[in-house]
Amino acid sequence: MDDDRPDVLLTGLLFYDLVLTGLGKPPTPGEEVWTTGMGCGPGGIANLAVAASRFGLRTSLATVFGDDFYGAHCREVLAGQEGVDLTLSRVAHGRPTPVTVALALPHPRSGEGRTIHDRALVTHGQEPPYSQDALMGDPPAARTALVHLEAEPRAWIGKAAANGTRIYADVGWDPTQQWSRDLLDQLALCHAFLPNETEAMAYTRTDSAVAALGTLSELVPVAVVTRGGDGALAVDQTTGEYADVPAVDIDVLDPTGAGDVFCAAFVAASLGGWPLEERLRFAVLAAGLSVRHHGGALAAPGWYGVDRWWRSLTDPGLKRAYGFLADRLPADPGPPVRYAPVTPPAPHG
Repeated sequence: MDDDRPDVLLTGLLFYDLVLTGLGKPPTPGEEVWTTGMGCGPGGIANLAVAASRFGLRTSLATVFGDDFYGAHCREVLAGQEGVDLTLSRVAHGRPTPVTVALALPHPRSGEGRTIHDRALVTHGQEPPYSQDALMGDPPAARTALVHLEAEPRAWIGKAAANGTRIYADVGWDPTQQWSRDLLDQLALCHAFLPNETEAMAYTRTDSAVAALGTLSELVPVAVVTRGGDGALAVDQTTGEYADVPAVDIDVLDPTGAGDVFCAAFVAASLGGWPLEERLRFAVLAAGLSVRHHGGALAAPGWYGVDRWWRSLTDPGLKRAYGFLADRLPADPGPPVRYAPVTPPAPHG
């Protein structure tokens, strides 16, 4: 309670997201497709920042905003509405904020007879004029940092780890599909690694999520493999715990940012010192609640969303599985969260 460091340190690319849902199929050339749902708001690294802040974590974000309407709107949402500290962030004068149009599309999973959801993305933008290392410099001491590992290691991550910051890392799709194991060398700096099962199996050269988890658990103290609609599994070598939990059955509107919400929730529960199974169930639940709303950042449920879900729960099996929430939820979960609007408010002035 006496620790005044940021709870979470973040850096990465920020986007303005326009998310379209309710598409029965993707559009084809020459065709106009009407959609039944739309939402807009900050995306990219903002997904992690908002998700963490809504769980009451002091969140410090280093990113680059364009000097346009989209950049001003994203700054107002992050700092003014969500309470994210933007001291380390900068404005790139003369450069637009990257904009992403996301199409949330259902498609059948081959051979399983059920529908899963994914998204197609179209982005306009430029690389920012400041790198992550330039933004961070000598990073401030923080309790944790949520990082996205890339082929080229970022110097600031090593500096942060040397400061005593616990590094929680994920990784993205490798467009080269080489899945170089050299990337895993960076896990020596990390406290936890949270890839999805496709990434985990590819980097470890294994053929199952369980086998991938076994390999990763030898490289990092806390290894987590997320499995989308099949839940998640994890090993914590610091406590000797293993957990494998199912997903919560929730209707999917838009899966954008669900992985980021999972990571932020897992960090929040870890900072609370929860047992591994509770950490994993909480993260799976938070990610599940996020897919019921448009967009990435503003779909994050926060304590308010989790509290509402718990209070409305009638399923006895879920009541037992999530009974720990009765002791974990704050007495005041805060005001209702604001979800992604169809259109942003008009600029001031």
